[in-house]
Parts: sequence; structure tokens; C-alpha cells
Amino acid sequence: MKQVDAVVVGGGIVGLASALELLALRPGASLVVLEKEQGLASHQTGRNSGVIHAGLYYKPGSLKAQTCMEGRARLERFCEEHGVPFERCGKVVVATSAEEVPRLDELERRGKANGLSGVRRIGPEELRELEPHAAGVAALHVPETGIVDYTEVSRAYARVLEERGAEVKKGALVTAIEPRGERVVVSSTAGDLEARVLVGCAGLGSDRVARMAGLDVDVAIIPFRGEYWMLAKERAGLVRNLVYPVPDPAFPFLGVHFTRRVGGGVEAGPNAVLALEREGYRRTSFDARDAWDVATWPGFWRMARRHWRAGMHEQLRSLSRSAFAITSAEYPRATSSSRAKPSCGSRRRACQ
Repeated sequence: MKQVDAVVVGGGIVGLASALELLALRPGASLVVLEKEQGLASHQTGRNSGVIHAGLYYKPGSLKAQTCMEGRARLERFCEEHGVPFERCGKVVVATSAEEVPRLDELERRGKANGLSGVRRIGPEELRELEPHAAGVAALHVPETGIVDYTEVSRAYARVLEERGAEVKKGALVTAIEPRGERVVVSSTAGDLEARVLVGCAGLGSDRVARMAGLDVDVAIIPFRGEYWMLAKERAGLVRNLVYPVPDPAFPFLGVHFTRRVGGGVEAGPNAVLALEREGYRRTSFDARDAWDVATWPGFWRMARRHWRAGMHEQLRSLSRSAFAITSAEYPRATSSSRAKPSCGSRRRACQ
């Protein structure tokens, strides 16, 4: 059995970044990253909108605000040093009614308190200068926001890890974890390892890896599938950078937004639809164990009773492209900061 200093479970951006930090703290340590898929960043890392958030949304002084600000600077510096394309393109957060303006005020306050020097309030005229096809009663311009391909970032992380002597194993599904005194044995489909330290970064499987290690886990992962539509190529010019709605404080989402991709094209999304498979990205995806975990978690039913109407709206938008592009007059949480309904192409992708 191979003995190492540390094992990291998960080859997404969190696992790879954690491995890099371990090596920064302990240069020369022996370290192995185990990734169950045949490629890195196959799930949450490679299926998001690719935004480098500036630090606008989080409570000033909170750990989220601190790590967002520091992480943005470190990510941009890493991309510059390792040739990963990124762009600090900026975004606008658009209030489409007077009722949303107080929430816009709070976002502006938070952004400035978090150290965003460029964030500022703009009116309808300047909004049209920045985004000619967006309309609203007021907006925030956040020039520090950027875009990047997080799959490419992850691949660069892996290259640096291997240059520093670490091993990144793909197709290595962890099957058992057994503590042995001051060490731990990690069994996987790529062989067994004995380590001093085990770090779990397994994304949607983090709770199961933790239980496998003998930890008492009192939270549940309830998967929601998010879907993105690509704007048709001939309509991509409608969006110059990023266009966001003012987030609804009743929901833990930023709302459907328009995002320009660093590799080209513009996405509209995501929505949020209950999924019955943690890593299933189609409407028909189903896993009995995952579905059972959702159905038997009391917190899910409390949430469902409270927000069932919103859930039905999200399901409708999953089934209907027209509903996805509905105007705010009919559904306030839609992508209506654009005056023109997006002409969506036939390609879409999903995230969890």
C-alpha cells in the first residue's frame, strides 16, 4: 500500500485548489488527488456560468466577502501567470421597477463596504450606453466582475500540482475510508493509499464521503438542476457584457442573467429545477438513492410547502423555451432586464 502525506478526494476546482494550498504550506509533501471521472472539473466546476464575482453580494465583514475579494485577486493573478484566458468585463445589475431600488441601494452599500472601488449607481441613460438593449429604472455598474473558463483553470491547477510532485489520478472512485490511529486508509478503484491527512472536496458527494470517513453529518445535499440557453449567434450582440437582475431576497439565487462566455457566445440562465439525480443533467435523469435522500429529508418538504409556486414556475421554464424568456410583467424573476426577448439557439446545458 502506497503511503503519502495527504489525499484529496475530488478533482474539481475546490479539490485542486486545496491541494495547491497544502503544497504551499508543506513544500515537498507527497500528495495524491483522486477524481472519480475520467476528466477534471466534470460537474459543478465545469458547468457554471464562468463568472469571477467581484464581491458585491456578501455581508461586509463576513467570511464570504473576505474570501470572494481575496479569491478574485488570487485567481486573476494565477491566470496571468499561467496563461489562462480571462477578462474583467464588468456587469450591470438592473432594477426594472421602483420596488427593486431599495435592494439595489443595499447592494451598492455592500459593494463599497467590501472594497469595490468601481461600483457605482447609474441611471437609465447610462445603462443604455453600456448595454443598449437593457432597460430599467436604475442599475449598478460593477466593472470588477470578470469571466473565465473554470475547466481551463482546473487543468492549469493540475499541471502546477504535477510540476510540484503531486499525483492527480483520474478514474479513481473512492470506495472506502478507514481511520487507522493517526493515519487513514483510502480505498479507490485506482488502488489503496495510506495518508496522514484526508481532505474531502467531493462536490455533490461530499456528505457521503464524510459519512464514509465516519463523520456525523447533519446536513443534506438537495440537488437542483440549472439550465442555460445559448443566444443564437446572430443575437449575441444584444449583450455586451453581463446583465443581472436585482436578486430576490426570498431565494438563495442571483436570478437568471445574461453572461458572455470567455470563449465566445452569450448564455441566458440558469433556472433552478428539482433534480432526482445529483449528477444527472437531463430532464429524465434519475437515481433511486438520490431521489430517496430528497424524499426522506424533512427540510426539503418544509421548503417545498413554502415555495411550491416558485417551483412550478421553474418547472414550466424548464419545459418551455418561450416561458424561459418571459417578460417581467408576467413573471418578476425572469430575465427581463433586456427589452428584447432572447432568440435562443437549440443548444443548452445543465448544471447542479
